[in-house]
Amino acid sequence: MTTKEPFRKQVIIPMSQDNSNIVISCADKHIFNINRLLKSTKSNITADFIWSDGIGIIITTDQVASASDMNIMENYIKKSTNVNTNKTSAL
Repeated sequence: MTTKEPFRKQVIIPMSQDNSNIVISCADKHIFNINRLLKSTKSNITADFIWSDGIGIIITTDQVASASDMNIMENYIKKSTNVNTNKTSAL
């Protein structure tokens, strides 16, 4: 996890460019589902948006994510449809 601004926190999920493009093409759906999963576990954080860079995707949240919150986000991305999990790794 990396922080860039004082009020924004980022979760980085390394993956191939092909997988990044798949995730970004439906980013609004993924944000909705990640927030639904976080809420169901009574987490206080909210995912704001997903963007891609050279190493994978970055999920920006409103608070620092705990290890369990990061696992929820990572597992959702890995299990989402059309993502090749052999090209996805965790940080």
